[in-house]
Amino acid sequence: FTVSDKIAIAKDLSDLGIDYVEGGWPGANPNDDQFFASCPKLKAKLTAFGMTRRNGRSVENDPGLSSLLDAGTGSICIVGKSWDWQVEHALGVSRKENLRMIGDSIALLV
Repeated sequence: FTVSDKIAIAKDLSDLGIDYVEGGWPGANPNDDQFFASCPKLKAKLTAFGMTRRNGRSVENDPGLSSLLDAGTGSICIVGKSWDWQVEHALGVSRKENLRMIGDSIALLV
């Protein structure tokens, strides 16, 4: 999708009465960055999507979380792993560290 496509879709969803419109992942690609920088006011709450802090980084030094905050949206959706297999194999961290990553991220965003 182009940025203008994303803006048109966001407007249409908002006009339909959708409460939240997830606009993409700020910092992931130039289109999503431009979308968040240029999206007009919507009736819906524009939501930025991202993930918890990365392993080995503090929340203050995580570019993904910084991009979420810099998007300036009224809401943020983050994904955190909850299945122990994914935590240990996909993320390569302990379950305890995963919970710290989730908790640290939520504390920063709140």
